[in-house]
Amino acid sequence: MLFTRDRTFYRSLVTLAIPIALQNLVTFSVNLADSVMVGALGDAAVSGLYMGNQIQTLLQVFSAGIEGSILVLASQYWGKSDVVSIRKIVAIGLRFSIMVGALLNAVCAIFPDEIIALFAKDSSTVALGGDYLGIVCFTYVFFCLTQSLIAAMRSVEAARIGLYVSLCSLITNVILNYILIYGKLGFPALGVKGAAIATLVARMVEAAIISAYVFLHDRRLGFSLKDMLAKDRLLFRDFVKYGLPIIAGQMVWAVNMLVSSAIMGRQEAGGAVAATSIASTVNNLAYVVMNGMSGAVGIVTGKTIGGGHEKKMREYSRTTQMIFLLLGLVNGLGVFLLKRPIISLYAVSDAAAAEAVRYINVLAVTIVGTSYQAMCLSGLVKSGGDISFVFKNDFIFVFFVVLPSAIIATALNAPAWVVFACLKCDQILKCFVAVIKVNSYNWMKNLTR
Repeated sequence: MLFTRDRTFYRSLVTLAIPIALQNLVTFSVNLADSVMVGALGDAAVSGLYMGNQIQTLLQVFSAGIEGSILVLASQYWGKSDVVSIRKIVAIGLRFSIMVGALLNAVCAIFPDEIIALFAKDSSTVALGGDYLGIVCFTYVFFCLTQSLIAAMRSVEAARIGLYVSLCSLITNVILNYILIYGKLGFPALGVKGAAIATLVARMVEAAIISAYVFLHDRRLGFSLKDMLAKDRLLFRDFVKYGLPIIAGQMVWAVNMLVSSAIMGRQEAGGAVAATSIASTVNNLAYVVMNGMSGAVGIVTGKTIGGGHEKKMREYSRTTQMIFLLLGLVNGLGVFLLKRPIISLYAVSDAAAAEAVRYINVLAVTIVGTSYQAMCLSGLVKSGGDISFVFKNDFIFVFFVVLPSAIIATALNAPAWVVFACLKCDQILKCFVAVIKVNSYNWMKNLTR
C-alpha cells in the first residue's frame, strides 16, 4: 500500500507542516527582502549582499545542525512523554549554538573585508560585502537563540509560535529596509548598510518575542532560565554522539556552499555572481516549502519510533516517499515557469539576467531530486535514528563528486552554467542511494534511554 489509511498521520503532517513551511518561508523572506530591495541598486550591490550573506549561510547551516540534534533526540523523548529529558537536551543545544554565534560574530566584526575577499575578487563587491557583513554579524547570537528555541517548541509539536515570530521579524525588516536603504522619513540612504541594520533590529525583535513566549508563557515544555544551566552527563554524551554527525553533515554542506560561492564568484561569464545570487534565491524559495514538510515528517518519525511503533513507521515511510516525489515534480515545474517573473524583480544587467535563466533551468531539473532524496534522508533516515549514514553520504558526494567536477569544469573553461550544473548534480545522483536506503528500513533506531 503506497498511501497509508491512518488519518492521524495526515492530520499530524498538515498541522505541523503548514506552520513550519510558512515559518521557513517568512524567515527566508527576511533575506529575500534584503536581496530584492538592494537589487534596485544594481549588480555590485546584489553581489556584495550575496557575498556578505555567505557567513550567515554558514551560521544557518551550523544552527540547523544544532536544531536537528535537538529535534531528533527531543522528538523521540516526546514519544515517551519524557519532558524533563527534553528540557535538558534543549539547554545543551542552546549553549552550543550561542557559543558558535558569539565566535562568528567576533571574527566577522574584526575581519569583514578579508572574509569577503575569500569569495570574490571584484573590489566593489568586496567593499559592499564588507560593509554589510561588519554590521549583520551582530545578528548571529540573536539568530542562534531564536532558532534553538523554535526547534525546542517544534519538538513538542508547538510549531505555530515560530511562524508568528518570523512574521514579526519580516514586517520589521521590510519597513526598516524601505526607510534605511533608500533614505525615507528623513533618514540618510544607507544602501547595503541600511539592509544590515534593518536585519539586526529584526533579529533582536524575534529573539525577544520567542524568549518571552518560551520562558513566560509556554506550559507544554515548561522551560525556565534555570534549565539553561541544567547538566546531565548521559544526555550530554547522547547529544554529542548523535548530534556531532548531524552538525558535521551540516558543516559539510557549509563547506560545499562556501567553496561553490568561491567557484561561481570566479567565473568569467558576465554577471555570474549576480546570476548565482538570483538562482540561489529561487532554490531557497523552493526548498523552504519542502523543508517544512520534511520537518513535519521528522517530528512524526521521531515520535513514532520513540514510542516503539516501528511497523506503523514502515507504512508511513512509503507514503512519505510518494508525497516527496510529487512535491518535487510540482516544485520543478513551478521553478521553470516562474523564473522570468522572479528575475524581473532584480535591476540587474541583461548579461546577469541571461545567466540567471540558464542556472534556473538547471534548478528546475535538480529540485525534483532534492525534493525526494534530501527530504527522505532528512525526514526519515536521520530523524529515524541513522544519523551517521546521512553524514557519510553527504561527505562522499560533496568531496568526491560535486566539488571535483565543478573544479575540473572550471579548469576546462566550460560555460558557467555547466559549472553550476556540476555543483547541483548530486541532487539527482543521491536519489538512487535514497531509494535503496529508505526501503531497507534499517534506519529505524530508538535513541532514547
